[in-house]
Amino acid sequence: MSNNLLLEASNITKSFSGVPALENGVLRLRPGSIHALCGGNGAGKSTLLNILMGVLPRDGGSIKIEGRDVHFSSPKDALGFGISMISQELEPVPELTVAENIFLGREPKKAGFIVDYRRMFDQARDVLGELNIQIEPTVKLGSLSIAEIQMVEIAKAISQNARIIIMDEPTSAIGERETELLFEAVHKLKDRGAGIIYVSHRMNELFRIADDYTIMRDGTFVGTGSMGDIDRKYLIDTILGKELQEEFSKFNVPGEREILRVEHYTRHGEFKDISLSLKEGEILGIFGLMGSGRSEFLNTLFGINAPHDGEAWIDGAKFTPRGPRDAMDAGMAYVTEDRKGNGLLVGSSIRNNISMASVKKVSKLGLVSSRKEAKVARLQVENHQIKSSSIEMEVRHMSGGNQQKVVLAKWLQTDPNILMLDEPTRGIDVGAKREMYRFMSEFSRNGKGVIMTSSEIPEILGMSDRVIVFRKGRLAGELSGSDLNQDNLARLSS
Repeated sequence: MSNNLLLEASNITKSFSGVPALENGVLRLRPGSIHALCGGNGAGKSTLLNILMGVLPRDGGSIKIEGRDVHFSSPKDALGFGISMISQELEPVPELTVAENIFLGREPKKAGFIVDYRRMFDQARDVLGELNIQIEPTVKLGSLSIAEIQMVEIAKAISQNARIIIMDEPTSAIGERETELLFEAVHKLKDRGAGIIYVSHRMNELFRIADDYTIMRDGTFVGTGSMGDIDRKYLIDTILGKELQEEFSKFNVPGEREILRVEHYTRHGEFKDISLSLKEGEILGIFGLMGSGRSEFLNTLFGINAPHDGEAWIDGAKFTPRGPRDAMDAGMAYVTEDRKGNGLLVGSSIRNNISMASVKKVSKLGLVSSRKEAKVARLQVENHQIKSSSIEMEVRHMSGGNQQKVVLAKWLQTDPNILMLDEPTRGIDVGAKREMYRFMSEFSRNGKGVIMTSSEIPEILGMSDRVIVFRKGRLAGELSGSDLNQDNLARLSS
């Protein structure tokens, strides 16, 4: 069977400090196929992928490429065998240009040692053009949005002419149009005979694009087969190891009292003339395609940027934040879409991260009390069922779902009344998503409210009481009741 496979990983094992992270990793990839690697946070998917990429050494098991046993000690070794990876946790070099990032370590040279920039820019323009990506290769990567950086990472992997491409949550930070471009590119690779290992927590996406699947749970291989032979319920139940009673956990009841009002908010070049309100007990959805101004609006409302025009009120009092601290003092909290970039200190402990936004609560005479900090952290870990070995565990070693819980715990320490969530379930599994939905419903009680942006239409429909639709930086409409459906969302946003 190995001779018919592009890649075959069998019985892969890996432990960290004696604790098993992977006990039986299995993956069989056919040439010219898209293979969905499925599992919840902590299932062992990332460990297996890092082993396949040469980032981690395996403790046991075998890896074969086209029937030949291989051993990788670095990503360069894996790339030598035609394996490339697009990670959900982007690691670009912002000071370099788009072209330099695409060809980092593989720059075309003249005279054997001088970088041929003209050729590099031309080659980058070709690969970006092949994917219909409208990004100029000469611009600095740091000037791009997260979604644009993700598209550059995709272009980089494709430029490497890899036969095996690992895509870890490739659409988590991009909009519908960019997702369509990605799918076109993936099918081109498939038609060339490449094998794509595709990881996503978006079930609709998996059923749309994948040919085969492998399910992992608790570090162990559970099953594999053809996507055409299973349905959504089977996949979710098998990932969780139990039957999911309901995907969305929504039980909040909006009231009549207005807790936030925004009128004619404008920031030149980002959004214009945005007016909206939030009521107590309400989950207000904001929907729009990439570049619609959703995140930019939230950044401005939280005081990260200043509006050029418009006014806002919280509980009837004029609200003019000079920075995030003013927004926090007014009872606002903001979980950004980029939890690792803006929400967490990934090299620091759970304890430090949870107290980060509320240092005054754990300080005395200006000095942080480790005892108070630890007490608060333990309480939040217990309340939010954060899985960790201890509160001193570094956040970088946690799953995406547990990292997101730490971000929430951090903000809850500030005792907010208005919680803004930008793509709150990005990169987390179905079980963790349901916990997030339950939390949103719980939070919205007792005179509080949630503003949520999401690129996932089922999530917006399943959790929002009302939806404000953005299009090209303007307010395209408001939907509620029977008008809140997929057709109207698509019509207004595009």
